[in-house]
Amino acid sequence: MPKDSTRQAYRDRFKCGFDQAREIFDPCLSNALEKLASDRAMDDFLQGANLLCMMGQGVEPVLVYLEEGPDTAVLVGEAMIGDLAHYAYKLATSTNAPAVVPFLQSMLPVARRLESRDAMQAFLDLGLEVMRETTPSIHGHHAIHPSPVLDRFFETAPRVLAWLNLAGLANWARFGARVHANDPDGLKAYFGLDSADSRTVLQRERHGTLLADNERRLGYYLQALWAADEPLVPYPTLEAETPQRPYFDEHGLRVPDLFDDHGGIPGIDRYRALLAHMMAHRQWSETIVADNYSPMQRLAMEVFEDARVEYLAMARYPGLRRLFLALHPRVEADACDPARQSCVNHRLMMLSYALLDPGGHGYEDTVIDEFVARFHERMAEGNSCTRDAAELGVAFMARTRRPSDAFAEVWFPPERVEFRDDNRHLWRFIEEGDEEELFDRHAARADDDEPGRDYALPPRLYPEWDPEGRLYRPDWVSVFDSLHPSGRAAHVDALLEKHQGLAKQLRQVADLLKPQNRERVRYQEEGGELDLDVAIRAMIDRRSGAEPDPRVNMSHRPAERDISVSLLVDLSASIGERPEGSSQTILELSQTAVSLLGQAVEALGDPLAIAGFDSNTRHEVRYRHIKGFDEPWGADVKSRLAGMEAGMSTRMGAALRHAGHFLSHRRSDKKLLLVLTDGEPHDVDVRDPRRLIADAREAVKSLDADGIFTWCISLDPRADEYVADIFGHHHTVVDRVERLPEALPRLFMQLTG
Repeated sequence: MPKDSTRQAYRDRFKCGFDQAREIFDPCLSNALEKLASDRAMDDFLQGANLLCMMGQGVEPVLVYLEEGPDTAVLVGEAMIGDLAHYAYKLATSTNAPAVVPFLQSMLPVARRLESRDAMQAFLDLGLEVMRETTPSIHGHHAIHPSPVLDRFFETAPRVLAWLNLAGLANWARFGARVHANDPDGLKAYFGLDSADSRTVLQRERHGTLLADNERRLGYYLQALWAADEPLVPYPTLEAETPQRPYFDEHGLRVPDLFDDHGGIPGIDRYRALLAHMMAHRQWSETIVADNYSPMQRLAMEVFEDARVEYLAMARYPGLRRLFLALHPRVEADACDPARQSCVNHRLMMLSYALLDPGGHGYEDTVIDEFVARFHERMAEGNSCTRDAAELGVAFMARTRRPSDAFAEVWFPPERVEFRDDNRHLWRFIEEGDEEELFDRHAARADDDEPGRDYALPPRLYPEWDPEGRLYRPDWVSVFDSLHPSGRAAHVDALLEKHQGLAKQLRQVADLLKPQNRERVRYQEEGGELDLDVAIRAMIDRRSGAEPDPRVNMSHRPAERDISVSLLVDLSASIGERPEGSSQTILELSQTAVSLLGQAVEALGDPLAIAGFDSNTRHEVRYRHIKGFDEPWGADVKSRLAGMEAGMSTRMGAALRHAGHFLSHRRSDKKLLLVLTDGEPHDVDVRDPRRLIADAREAVKSLDADGIFTWCISLDPRADEYVADIFGHHHTVVDRVERLPEALPRLFMQLTG
């Protein structure tokens, strides 16, 4: 312990005139002497404190530095303690003095995440970069106002570093500074984690297995092993303060949007374990009336029911045992103190692990051993049900009940069993009470203005090109799928009858486009003629003593066109208008043209999908399916076509990407995307239409890279001003709108002939 004279010398060197600072100096000095090992570090600490006192920002920066500076230095190195004070002084002597206190308050939590001098220095450099990029200036040199977000950057950095490494933090900060460079409100929302793109970039920078990247792979897993076609609905995992549990309902399986690798288990396997458990519940669990049981009894019943369906799943797929055991936490037998804590959760965690691993759980508890044996006896009988789990749960709670179970201090496990859902599907409530609030059987009606209110499926998120920042805003646009509302199919029949002459001409053209040649199908046991090559090989095999191939025949079949076509129809508000000189609206002309095209393509035999789109800001792009690729041309399709009506705006890039998503899954050699529109891309939340034109152009480029050929049919007489910018030479402008019913089918024939 330093001598009193040494401590007094340090007091004398502290020249701060703030009374509050002098009052806390002694305990802070004791902490510094304990944490800082060298005299040089103590000198830097005192000099830094004096510097902060003299910089004219009040007492608060000094108080934060005195209290947290030594602890920060322990984590990132004593040599940093003086640098932190000088960094604060640099901020204070610039226009960004309001960021001094947030910076000093962020020192310790950031240091806990970084734990090295080099990393801390890189963080300080990043702070200066954010300051330069976001501080308003004249001619890029003379700062005139403080950065609107530097203080928010320092306040948010510890939270962001809880989810990202330092490189991820840098990418997140640079993206926000570039995209919102001319939007102070956008900057504040971004660096405050209040905007959608801020959270999206955070998600993209996280390292792990993203559901968005593996949704198709996991869908195949569900189909192959569980014969299920359930949609996977992600929920965000960024807010670690209130972790959500997986669950399933009539709309799909609600699962985390990201899984990190854990304990040597890849994130994709963590998803497989979770999906296997949920599908096992769907296949083998029944509902129970919750009102008949206490909350503690229900907890025990859930443990037995979880173990029961996992037992059945492991019997079907033995490889799941290793996965379940690796992901199930094992708590120590003495982790809970029954003298002061309620240990219900502790007993149930031990029971849960013992049921999963009856031979190797290692707990010396006769009651647990008894119930593990009873459970496995019932399972061995081969006719278990949810009622068995309920009986065992009630019996277990009766046998293990203790007075301490009512203690106010409740023991909670440090880790939950992550591959188990919240079991809301097990319970049916008759009388309403506090317990069922979590399950919200009578959910509040969504506000009429809530985006996506009419759609059962969750939206698919797409990026959008930002021409100013020259980068994509990830997951920026929400596209909602729905089946188009129906009208009267007789209306479409009347349109076809009215244009029967043109329809007859189109059928004749379709007949000419049908393949006339035939292709040979070899290796048939039965066929129209003998395949000589295969027959000779079979004769040689027979004479040499080998088993001959019996497939010595061949047949012929007509060669088929290998093309898939998607027609995307603009259903924005403007199609309800009547063009000058026309007796019909653009909507009526579009219905006629699409009807003629659909009938002609049906005769041709090409797979055709038809969809309409409109938008109401980036949060709600509506994609309405009118005809599927494999759906026949019939009354259902005609009724949806007759129900077409004008919508709102035209966010074309998102609709193009969504149509391309469906086309990309086709196995055809040729893929054609036709776009029928009457105007340029626009939306109510975008002031400059050139931004959406640039985004549509990038969407077309992406489709072209994926092998999808795109062609636009525009009804806008001013289309030459922008359509070539989007589609290049791949467009047709129909100057006389009344000719659309003839132009659209003939264009299709030209493109596919």
